[in-house]
Amino acid sequence: MFHDGHRELQDRYDGRRLADALETYRRLDQFGPDEVALIEGAEFFFLATAHGRSVDCSFKGGAPGFVSVTGPTTLEWTDTDGNSQYRSLGNILKSPRAGLLFIRFGPEAQRLRVNGNCTLAEVETPLGPKLRVTLEADEIFPNCPRYIPDLAGGAPSPYLPDETGMGKKPWWKDLEPLRDALPENDPHRD
Repeated sequence: MFHDGHRELQDRYDGRRLADALETYRRLDQFGPDEVALIEGAEFFFLATAHGRSVDCSFKGGAPGFVSVTGPTTLEWTDTDGNSQYRSLGNILKSPRAGLLFIRFGPEAQRLRVNGNCTLAEVETPLGPKLRVTLEADEIFPNCPRYIPDLAGGAPSPYLPDETGMGKKPWWKDLEPLRDALPENDPHRD
């Protein structure tokens, strides 16, 4: 779980024992009921990917259930309408390592890190072909939630797609240099 850079700093700041204890007692070998509930109830997560000089950390959002746990150490989600840069998925295509961070805000705050290798598969959706991402986790570890703020609950994002895949059109899709560059199957292409 730790490389020599981690160990150098752990040793410099007397963190090795705690790091080793956390690895031994908090690192999971599979998703448990609490982790499944957090993941499948999530409306968002953060996805970190890298390939060479391309490093990306993205916000991925959807209605609860848009990410599903499909096995003891496997989860998946289908990519949705975006800005067609494919920064995260392009990195995954070239280098499958990825890190996911799930956070639940509120009085029962929870945080979970999931690291592993991803594969991509094209699937048909109501809007045409999209990519499904499957992550096989090799590091699953709940993280201390003490710095997570208790945010007031609010309405879901108006941009969430409905069962047909449509959602409110984001303002940037109307910008002249972008409007004509939208993919052919983009639901907001005029």
